[in-house]
Amino acid sequence: KMMLKNYLSLIKFSHTIFALPFALIGFTLAIRQKEYLFTWDKFILVVLCMVFARSAAKAFNRYLDLDIDAKNTRTSEVREIPKGRIKSESALRFVIINLFYFA
Repeated sequence: KMMLKNYLSLIKFSHTIFALPFALIGFTLAIRQKEYLFTWDKFILVVLCMVFARSAAKAFNRYLDLDIDAKNTRTSEVREIPKGRIKSESALRFVIINLFYFA
């Protein structure tokens, strides 16, 4: 349970929820075209792809910024990787898993 909380914090999942309407606006604009029809499977895939893509991107950014975040007093004690709540290798695995599901 605590590990899930750390990963949700790593990717700022609340920001994913905030960004979701923008993906859904794009989906709505697409299905308004004659050649595209609304289906629930497409809707679910759009939502999942948005979540997986954003999760991979955010976690990869945190992975790449580990050294910077560790040196910055503002981020060293609050970000999951420099704080040691998530190992950098685990964060990279998380990125790869999310990329796999996105693709």
